[in-house]
Amino acid sequence: MGKTIVGLEVTEESVRAAEISLGRKPQLVAYGEVPLPPEAARDSEVLDSGAVAVALRQLWTGAKFRSKDAVLGVASRRILVREYTTQAMRPDLLREALPYQVQDLLPVPASQAVLDFFPLSQEGDQVSGLLVAAVSENIEHIISTLAKVKVRAQAVDLAAFGLARVTAPLASPDETVATVNIGDHTTQVVISRGGVPLFVRLLPIDVATAATRRHSAEIAEPELELAAVAAGNGFGNATRLGAPSRARGSIRAATPPGVSDLAARLRSTLAFFGSRPNSAPLTRVFATGAGAAVEGVMPALTSAIDTPMKVVPVGEVISMSTPPPAGEVALSLVGTVGIALGEAGK
Repeated sequence: MGKTIVGLEVTEESVRAAEISLGRKPQLVAYGEVPLPPEAARDSEVLDSGAVAVALRQLWTGAKFRSKDAVLGVASRRILVREYTTQAMRPDLLREALPYQVQDLLPVPASQAVLDFFPLSQEGDQVSGLLVAAVSENIEHIISTLAKVKVRAQAVDLAAFGLARVTAPLASPDETVATVNIGDHTTQVVISRGGVPLFVRLLPIDVATAATRRHSAEIAEPELELAAVAAGNGFGNATRLGAPSRARGSIRAATPPGVSDLAARLRSTLAFFGSRPNSAPLTRVFATGAGAAVEGVMPALTSAIDTPMKVVPVGEVISMSTPPPAGEVALSLVGTVGIALGEAGK
């Protein structure tokens, strides 16, 4: 591995990466984001390997990344994250036993899943922590796509763990805080103390970010063109045929505001954590991700949640040796940097 590492995320809208220097005081040295065509990917799932490979090649060239070593962050709504308690044993023995223990909890056979267990506490011979399970085929597909452009996946990390890691310096070690990453289609919620994740939820909610609006326009454009062709070639009245109304419907369906739903579900998620036995009260909520910049989102969240909230751009979590990003990119990169920091700290 070289002197830098790249944190990488594949979303439905884009491929995004941040390169940071390794060592005791990591710095952000390069970053970039390349849009994906419609239907090329979902959150952390590659649908069109060729299209994603082209975007990755453009990303590495355009951002001038020095390293081909990457940490892949995953945040698909199909990833299972839940609290789990099992008998304490050596890590190697637990890895062997885990597939047999959790089979009934998985939507696929254990042989088709990638499993991880993040221990948090132990009482007697019982250890409690977070169980993470992802479909192995999806992870392998992303890794094989990276290999097409000679990018080496050094590790795969749950993106929510990166969020807990990257915002840890913003709070004291004994504070219990929530970090909320509002993405285009998935909002990640991680509650942590001292950078250690205690609770994770992934909320499937569409937010009208700049990226989703761009995708909506691309999806609607072919239907608008068909309507124009129909009107211009004697096929009858385009409005009567319904072509324009279908296009308008596509735009509305692709970019639902989702703001009130987001506020309600986030309030419910935080209340659920607070109602559990022995849960420490939250002292603050850090908000990041492109959705935090969307008009109306933060006012709705602050009205719904009593805990003080703060919007966190990437410049507040890492020093930079490159011109700082702006707008939604500055918010989206917070999680991407957190993914890379897992390897940087080793």
